[in-house]
Amino acid sequence: MSAGEAHYVAGMPQLAYTGLSENWLLKTCGDLHWRRLAAGAGLATPDFRDAAGNTVYAAFTAVRVREAALETLGEHAAFSIGSALRPVGGARHFGEHQLRGANGQGARVSMLSTFIRRTRERDNRSVVRGVPVLAETGSDASATQEAADLAALARRFRNGDWDTHFGLDRRRDHAVHVVEYLPCPYTDFNGADLLYFASFQAMVDRAEWQWHRFADPPTVARRDLFYHGNVNVGEALELCFGAVRDDARGFAHWCEIRRVADGEKIADVVTEKQWRRR
Repeated sequence: MSAGEAHYVAGMPQLAYTGLSENWLLKTCGDLHWRRLAAGAGLATPDFRDAAGNTVYAAFTAVRVREAALETLGEHAAFSIGSALRPVGGARHFGEHQLRGANGQGARVSMLSTFIRRTRERDNRSVVRGVPVLAETGSDASATQEAADLAALARRFRNGDWDTHFGLDRRRDHAVHVVEYLPCPYTDFNGADLLYFASFQAMVDRAEWQWHRFADPPTVARRDLFYHGNVNVGEALELCFGAVRDDARGFAHWCEIRRVADGEKIADVVTEKQWRRR
């Protein structure tokens, strides 16, 4: 197991209109995950190769945000992120990141990753599972069950085999709202030329805001992101909001993300936000 704690002071890069930026948090936890993954494999940088010398990348299959109170962190607030990374069998790893502010509140981010490689250069449709030479192959029983549960839930969403989640009932709360989105190579893709995992959260929030321009934007309470595929630069996506709940408890929705060209689903994002306390 690789573990540690990083300390920060909230400034403009870390903050958003509603408090600490969830997008910044996901990017930072992702970077901590990669760096601990490399350190556990004895690498100075996360430059992984398979037995044939092909570059392989660590890629998230699921990300979970829980106990979020990002609105409690404002300008100049000191906070920390404690991280632990555990192997959970094969080339999969489970990361847990606990954000804590001065009052103890923050968020808990869980991340399940595997390794991938392309079979055709710069073609993100050709991504397959990869096995780095230096990847840990053991497993940690304390994290295996939670990782297995998260992976199983991701499969259920991918197959449409679910009824309720976050208080959403996909039949009772059925909705049809579709937004087309063209990912931008300057902001949505990462240095590996892949659509960045944190961009999925960002594009769903942008689509939500265009649809519901709240007088007082709600803040995220919990979110699940399940990743099933990727897209190439220049390919458009369709964000399909299939269930929505808007009541005194908060605002929740389920969004499928598909490639426009072939209709292939590449992600499911389930979000619950809370009304801000006045």
